[in-house]
Amino acid sequence: MKFSSLKYAVDGRIARITLNRPRRLNAIGRKMPGEIRRAVAQANADDAVHVIVLAGAGRAF
Repeated sequence: MKFSSLKYAVDGRIARITLNRPRRLNAIGRKMPGEIRRAVAQANADDAVHVIVLAGAGRAF
């Protein structure tokens, strides 16, 4: 699944969701809440994922 304001990656049992709007200090825009929901749903649907880490790109969460 592609996201415009997030990065999503799985490494072993860890899914990482990174807010990817560093120029805007990762402020939540119109698309981001839906993308976060879809990324979390994707991680929840993956039986290999046990942990979801939420982070921000750049200098701000």
